[in-house]
Amino acid sequence: MLLKTVYAFGLCRQEARGLDLVDLRSNPKAKAFGRVGGLFVRHGKSSRGSAPKRRTVLTVPEFDWIVELIEHYLTEVRPMFVPREHRAFWVTERRGRMSLRSINEAFEHARAAAGIDPELDLHSLRHSYVTHLVEFDYPERFVQEQVGHSYASTTAIYTGVSDDCRNRLLQRSLTAPGLDLWEPES
Repeated sequence: MLLKTVYAFGLCRQEARGLDLVDLRSNPKAKAFGRVGGLFVRHGKSSRGSAPKRRTVLTVPEFDWIVELIEHYLTEVRPMFVPREHRAFWVTERRGRMSLRSINEAFEHARAAAGIDPELDLHSLRHSYVTHLVEFDYPERFVQEQVGHSYASTTAIYTGVSDDCRNRLLQRSLTAPGLDLWEPES
C-alpha cells in the first residue's frame, strides 16, 4: 500500500514516512474521492536553511484506484496493527512510524519479486508519476505543484515521455486545423 501511495501521489520517501492520518484531504471539486481527494505533505524537501516545504497533492482521476486501496488500508489493514492513538499513517507491528530503511526494504523486496532492474530505486516511482502526468496532458505548472518543485527545470529532469506519447503529440500537431501532413499507418 505504501509503495502504491508513493506512486499515486508522486511522493518522496521522507514525505511518505511523515504522513499522518490528519493529512488526508477531501477535495470539494472531486467529491467522488471522499476523504482521499488529496494528501497534505508536511515533510517535503526543504531548501537550505528553510523549513520543509508543505503542499497538498491532489488525487488525479487517472490514479483514482488509490482511493479504494487507501480506504481498505485504513479500515481493514491498519487496525490489525492495533495502532491505538498513533497518528502515523504507516505504522509497524510495534506500533511505531515506519522507518526510512523499512520503506527502502519494502521497495527492494517488491522490485525483486517483480523482476525489475535492480538499478531502479524508490525515487523512480516519483519520476514515473511525473512522466505519467505529463503524458496525461496535465499542464506543466500543475505537475510542478503536485511534486513540490520550485523550478520547472527540476520537474523537466524527472520527465521521460514514451515514444507513444511523443507520436500522439506529433500527430495532434500535424492534424491541427489547416494542416494535412499526417498519414495514418495502414
